[in-house]
Amino acid sequence: MKLSFIGNGAMAKAMIKGAIKNYEIEVYGKDRSKLDALNSEFDGALHVKLLDGGVDTTGKCLILCVKPYALESVAKQLNGTAQALISVLAGTPIQALTQAISAHHTVRAMPNLAAAYHASMTTLTGDKAYQKQAEDILQSIGQTLWLESEKEMDIATGINGCGPAFLALVAEALADGAVRNGLKREDAYELTKGLFNGFAPLLNTSSHPAHIKDGVMSPGGVTAAGIEALELHNVRHAFIDAVHKAYKKTLK
Repeated sequence: MKLSFIGNGAMAKAMIKGAIKNYEIEVYGKDRSKLDALNSEFDGALHVKLLDGGVDTTGKCLILCVKPYALESVAKQLNGTAQALISVLAGTPIQALTQAISAHHTVRAMPNLAAAYHASMTTLTGDKAYQKQAEDILQSIGQTLWLESEKEMDIATGINGCGPAFLALVAEALADGAVRNGLKREDAYELTKGLFNGFAPLLNTSSHPAHIKDGVMSPGGVTAAGIEALELHNVRHAFIDAVHKAYKKTLK
C-alpha cells in the first residue's frame, strides 16, 4: 500500500520515519530542494514530487501534513477523488476538510513527534467506515485511540499533540533544579533521561498516576517536601490550564 504525504515538514518526517518499513511512500511539497533533502535522509527510498501543476489524487490515501492556514491553497493543487484523506491539521474540522478535498473517507488524526520512534500516541476520529484502515496505518507509528467526536479530538490535542512540549519543559526544569543545587549539567540531563525512560512502564502498569506518587512519597520524606513545593506553586493547576488553553486554541 502507498501513502501519499501532502507536506514535508517535521510531523511528516516523523511519520514517514515510523511508517516507511510498512508502506511505500510518496511525498508532495512546494520546495524541490527540501524534498530532495528529505529523500536523501531516507537513502532515496521516497518518491518526491512537486505540488505545482496539480496532483491526481484518484484512489490515493492522502496524509495531509501542512499548516492549517495552507489548506485552501494546497487543496487547489489536488485533483480527483482520493480513496482516503487522513488529516493531521490541528483544529481543522472534518466539514472544512471535505469541502476542500474530495475523498471517499475523511479522518482526522493527531500524532506527535514520537512517531519517528514508533512511539506516537495518536488520536483519530471521523468516518467510522474507514476506522480500521486508519488505525492500521497509524499503528505503524505507535498506539492509537479512536474518539467518538471532534470535540474530544480537540481536547485530546492538548495532551497527545502538545504533550511532548509540556513534558520537555518538565524535563528541562528538573535538570535545572539539579544544576541549581550543584550537579553537573550533563549529569542532570542523563538522570532526567533515565527518569523518563523508567516512568513509562510505571504508568503503564498503574491504574492511576496517584498510586505512583503515593508509592514514592513516605511521611515527612524528601518526596513529600518536593510535592509540597509543587503544590504551593500551583503546578497541578498550571498543567490543567495548559491543556485547557491548548483546547481553546483549536477552536479559533
